Amino acid sequence: MSAPRQSIAIVGAGIVGIATAALLSEVGHTVTVIDRTGIAEETSRGNAAALAFSDIMPLASPKTMLKAPKWLLDPLGPLSIRPSYLPQLAPWLWQFCKASLPSRFEASVTTQSDLMRLAEKEMMALVDRAGMGGRIRHDGSLELYESEAQFRASTSGWKRRADAGIAFEHVRGQRLEELQPGLSPRFVAGTFVPVWKTVSEPQAFAKALWTHAERNGATFEKAQVIALEHNGTRPSLRLANGSSREADRVVICAGAWSTRLLRTFTKLRIPLETERGYNTTLPQGAFDVKRQLIFGSHGFVITPLETGVRVGGAVEFAGLDLLPNYARSKAMLDKAADFLPGLKTGGGTEWMGYRPSLPDTLPVIGALPEHPSVLLGFGNGHLGLTQSAAMGRLIADLVDGHTPSIDIAACRPDRF
Repeated sequence: MSAPRQSIAIVGAGIVGIATAALLSEVGHTVTVIDRTGIAEETSRGNAAALAFSDIMPLASPKTMLKAPKWLLDPLGPLSIRPSYLPQLAPWLWQFCKASLPSRFEASVTTQSDLMRLAEKEMMALVDRAGMGGRIRHDGSLELYESEAQFRASTSGWKRRADAGIAFEHVRGQRLEELQPGLSPRFVAGTFVPVWKTVSEPQAFAKALWTHAERNGATFEKAQVIALEHNGTRPSLRLANGSSREADRVVICAGAWSTRLLRTFTKLRIPLETERGYNTTLPQGAFDVKRQLIFGSHGFVITPLETGVRVGGAVEFAGLDLLPNYARSKAMLDKAADFLPGLKTGGGTEWMGYRPSLPDTLPVIGALPEHPSVLLGFGNGHLGLTQSAAMGRLIADLVDGHTPSIDIAACRPDRF
């Protein structure tokens, strides 16, 4: 028996909100997505385009704890914290340290692995139903190492991926050159992951997925939600223009802004931060990049898109309000020019986005304990695009009263 049709209001038109709308509308729910700007106009507009289903290793890990002090000494390195923001970030950092303990890390790997398997299954099925197969690149990824020591340091992580059934190939010499011609000779080895995928262009992909949701009845309203309320029987959203929108269920998929909506509605405090990511998108013809190139020790990637070449990544903790520091984009672009001799670095467009991040690298999925009609789906960090269809499927299961297909206890909203 199918679940009763419900009215669902989704706050946030990023990729997680879009995928959730698509899956809920497919089964007949009346879905309205509300966002202050538009479809995929913010963080989902400029991401690195990866469907990183093999990326099961949490950022919160013993290895990160060892590397972090060195990284933090470089203000333009893979991980930085604005000094003025450190006092505000301190509680989150304490939770991050606890999540990096070996026992917590192992539990996070297990949940992340389950999420990624579901994410791949649901995304590829959704892409097929939406007729979007041509927007997926199946080129794999190539992670690169500048020394034998760097390569050896990566092997424990690759063993964990092998244990999870993820295929990869360590490469050198001619094979490395075949996978990406024109690399600097500084790279002594690489790891090719054939199952890694990218989308042709992130915003175009998200908008095409939204078109599928619209075909199934989903609607969009451009408005700023300023408060979440409850009238005693149903949740409602108060908008900046003074009006309200009621629904049977409200789903919060507002990324890094999600907890701002929850502050006056619930006593629950979720330690959400933002990994500010920077990139530069170069015009077509900047370099013949064959697949996504990953420079793990430098914290950034280079991605071929239908619109050009995107150079970006890294993590900056500075909250939602401080101005961007585009020197980070320039630093990555300078490194990219060293790594790909001949890269044309002119004519690029710089961008910064806010990745919603929780200390244990896992998202929040579930109902608010005191308001079961309000569901939360956010906090995927740099894996929002990758995990979006899994988030949508799990939210849809909860709306319909089904047991989720994977154990999401580690993602419950009150775990902190």
